[in-house]
Amino acid sequence: GTGSNILSALQDLFWLLKSKVEKQLQIISVLQWVLTFLIMGIACTLILMYILCTDCWAIAALYLAWLVFDWNTPKKGGRRSQWVRNWAIWRYFRDYFPIRLVKTHNLLTTRNYIFGYHPHGIMGLGAFCNFSTEATGVSQKFPGIRPYLATLAGNFRMPILRDYLMSGGICPVNRDSIDYILSKNGSGNAIIIVVGGAAESLNCTPGKNSVTLRNRKGFVKLALRHGADLVPVYSFGENEVYQQVIFEEGSWGRWVQKKFQKHIGFAPCIFHGRGLFSSNTWGLLPYSKPITTVVGEPITIPKIDNPSQKDVDFYHSIYVDALIKLFDKYKSKFGLPETEVLEVN
Repeated sequence: GTGSNILSALQDLFWLLKSKVEKQLQIISVLQWVLTFLIMGIACTLILMYILCTDCWAIAALYLAWLVFDWNTPKKGGRRSQWVRNWAIWRYFRDYFPIRLVKTHNLLTTRNYIFGYHPHGIMGLGAFCNFSTEATGVSQKFPGIRPYLATLAGNFRMPILRDYLMSGGICPVNRDSIDYILSKNGSGNAIIIVVGGAAESLNCTPGKNSVTLRNRKGFVKLALRHGADLVPVYSFGENEVYQQVIFEEGSWGRWVQKKFQKHIGFAPCIFHGRGLFSSNTWGLLPYSKPITTVVGEPITIPKIDNPSQKDVDFYHSIYVDALIKLFDKYKSKFGLPETEVLEVN
């Protein structure tokens, strides 16, 4: 009896230690991604400049020569790596929140797609985990579909960061890149565009479900030009992982944010999550709140080389209605009351 009790105690201790180790690995995995998002581009640029001033300058010079040669690769579908997309660190990243991908309909490999991802949140954590890694099984749930998460083109001018992003299947959110993927890369491609962009990130806060969409019609025009089906995607919980200071319209803070958005492409947000060692302190780590990304039913889009504004408006209205229906259908399943309404701005 004594031996059995000792064995049971050792097993309990083992599982306790294993649980603590896994939690720490989850925190580390999320922290590295947050730091990548915030400072990797600038840090790598400064390091490269420093190396040019040292005895190892030849290494930096060779990389810069490669950079010039490889400059247009991001515009041509990038250079994805299944090895990087399958890193174990992304599974720890997924389990920290946790993040889940929900499939509602099959996607034909004979078609191309533009996914409209909503909402942006502070960092688009659900978009990254679901479509730039294999942590939630996107390739198994949508076999034959190659996802490309579109992000700011300026990120691909940063040394090292550009290669890291491309390895996950991330591409610039510009017309050249999207045109290439949808017209010269065969079928079965899905470009994920966070439609609300920087403007939407300024209004994201816990408990609020709103999207910036009314005047965002460029993605619909691109879909019409290429005959790519539109797919509404909503991430429940994306706005819950950070607290943000919201500046009112007309305030000096909102004026500064809009100036940055207009001239640089992103809007600086004042936000905080939890601390590294305690969830009761402030820090850069997001709160561990569940994020559930629901991929809706594809909307069949005809190919129109020069779509009129009437065409764009018509399919945009269909898309907005489909997104609202998707939200209403699944909101109660993921913790929202039936009375919750998706605010479309």
